[in-house]
Amino acid sequence: MTEYFLDHSVTGPYARTLVWQIAGGPAALPVKTADGWELAGHRPAPDAVAGLWHPIHATADEVAAWRDHLLESGVRQPFKQVFRELYLLTPAEERTGTFSNRFAGHILRYGQARTLLGQRGWTGRSIGNWDYENGGDQGEVTRELAGWQARWAMHIVSAPGAETTMLCATEGITFHRDGQPASMADLPPLVLSEILREADLAVGVASVARDDQALIGHERYWRSHGFGELTETAKTRREVLARLLPKLKIASRVELTDRFLLVRGDLKTYKIHLGSTNILMEPNDAYLCIVPASGHAAGSVFLPFEDDGGTLSVILSKAYLLADDTAITDPTITRQLG
Repeated sequence: MTEYFLDHSVTGPYARTLVWQIAGGPAALPVKTADGWELAGHRPAPDAVAGLWHPIHATADEVAAWRDHLLESGVRQPFKQVFRELYLLTPAEERTGTFSNRFAGHILRYGQARTLLGQRGWTGRSIGNWDYENGGDQGEVTRELAGWQARWAMHIVSAPGAETTMLCATEGITFHRDGQPASMADLPPLVLSEILREADLAVGVASVARDDQALIGHERYWRSHGFGELTETAKTRREVLARLLPKLKIASRVELTDRFLLVRGDLKTYKIHLGSTNILMEPNDAYLCIVPASGHAAGSVFLPFEDDGGTLSVILSKAYLLADDTAITDPTITRQLG
């Protein structure tokens, strides 16, 4: 482990920021000593069996302690490990048995969703408008993981005014083992969590609810999901913000609610949704359209991981901008502030 990961010139910079666990031992970050790299105060034996720690195998207190430690020590991880979202079996899924509707009913940009899922190992035939007689408007993507299979059904929906964009509506995710329907209760918690996490990421990135304005024909979805309840990914984002906000220069102007980051400017008070990053203005919840841009102020804030899609950075960038709203000169924004 030390030779190929911790001491290695290529893998070392990444491996040394991850939490490792030797079989039967405690989890620990690597630390440099006079004798080399160690885990939890001892150097791993050459034949030690070690693997990456996963929060699903830890208690809530252990996870919280690791998250505090990363922020306090300034350790930035190459992917979400300590702050990884967990998806546990819900009572509704216990009742449905072999399928989950947790991510059904979303409107996604099909090409974007397919590419993102494909990068994570999902496969499946394409769907499109050209073959309705043979069911071409229906399809599914599948994911094989540790001998289990997930199948996520989708179908084409209309996209008026967006001829070059194919949209799809998500349906339920069914689970299988050896080609037969499988009870979700039988899935290893880690397998279930990782499959549902990938579905959540696809929705979080490809959903039209993240658009600056609603697409024609999908206004109700845009409103309900663009400002609605948070997914697990957004809840993790909220938890990170709760730890970061007291350290920010704009701490006195921001406040977290269940779904929004409230920003008090001099002109108005703004509500940034923690899932879509869309903005409402108090007191009448008027919509404020701001095209995301990377802000220098937000870029100086330490983040413990590369957030999927950069959403956390976008939220902070908008917060810094709106906290100093009297300094905004962009006419596309000032016109909306009125």
